[in-house]
Amino acid sequence: MGYVLLAGAITAEVAATTAMKYSDGFSRLWPSLLTALGYLVAFALLAQTLKTVSVGTAYAIWAGAGTAAIAAIGMVFLGEGMNPAKLAGIALIICGVVVLNMGGAH
Repeated sequence: MGYVLLAGAITAEVAATTAMKYSDGFSRLWPSLLTALGYLVAFALLAQTLKTVSVGTAYAIWAGAGTAAIAAIGMVFLGEGMNPAKLAGIALIICGVVVLNMGGAH
């Protein structure tokens, strides 16, 4: 169940960050409200996740998956450039999360 909550936290954080892009520096009401709500939900779900998943594992997955997803959204949907360095960075983030999780829970 912890990983299901973590997936929800990641989804909410990615949605909030995407809404922030459209908030125009928090000058547009609805995207600004979606940003605040998304982060509230993300942190609430992350807090619940930490009841059953270690903090290092949960945060590594949350931060890594969120960063990779936002980078991909930026490149695919928001017209941000894609280049080998960005792709390598995303791959390194994913590899880092995998390596952290290979250590297992102790």
